[in-house]
Amino acid sequence: MADALAVLQREPVANAFVTARVLESGLDPIRLGGQMWGWYHRGRLDALCYAGANLVPVGAGPAAVRAFAERALRQGRRCSSIVGPADATADLWSHLEPHWGPARELRPRQLLMATRTVPPGIRPDPAVRAMRKGEMDLVLPAAVAMFTEEVGISPLAAEDGGLTYQARVAETVGAGRCFARVEDGRIVFKAEIGAVTPQVCQLQGVWTAPEYRGRGLATAGMAAVVRHALTATAPVVSLYVNDFNAPALAVYRRLGFTETGTLMSVLF
Repeated sequence: MADALAVLQREPVANAFVTARVLESGLDPIRLGGQMWGWYHRGRLDALCYAGANLVPVGAGPAAVRAFAERALRQGRRCSSIVGPADATADLWSHLEPHWGPARELRPRQLLMATRTVPPGIRPDPAVRAMRKGEMDLVLPAAVAMFTEEVGISPLAAEDGGLTYQARVAETVGAGRCFARVEDGRIVFKAEIGAVTPQVCQLQGVWTAPEYRGRGLATAGMAAVVRHALTATAPVVSLYVNDFNAPALAVYRRLGFTETGTLMSVLF
């Protein structure tokens, strides 16, 4: 596992998701929720590919990408998406598309952003708080709305009726990593702390109820979540966002997030 972590630590922000999974579960496929493929150069582990619900290349140059594509084709598609550094993911998809395509959607440019501070001129929303285990009835509708808007399909339409998704949401709430502002018995803003490593944590599931947008809730709410994350979770807070999502980009830049890389996603 040490060799795998050494590869992951080359890009701690970009590799936060996979690193968090390895730190939490090791490399055992059952606990990890997928396989970890390795590519060796001159006898040394040089690149990885996480093959679970997502297919995620890590540190993969052209030769490693070809090897991972061949392995993926032999196994058959088991993932719901491919996501990773834009160049490697685009290369990987070029090998897989003739066999797995067409994709439901391509997102070729997603900006990876990070910050170490909350700008002093922004007041964090004092009403944003960690949701409690007994509040899943509040969290789930907001989470489903966010997922459906972001991905284009409801997580409840999955083969298992959304049970896996609900379990993931419940795990996030139970870990104290789901934050929201509640008004009149419903969530009007939410965000989650997803992957966590000693170096960085990654925010996900950022959502504001449509009728509350444009009021500054996202900026103040995100400031509250970022402040908590920097204080209690990791020294760097990251996230990634579609380059066409101008309102979200404006919020994140206002909060001091700067670009550290570019990702790409292939959605099935």
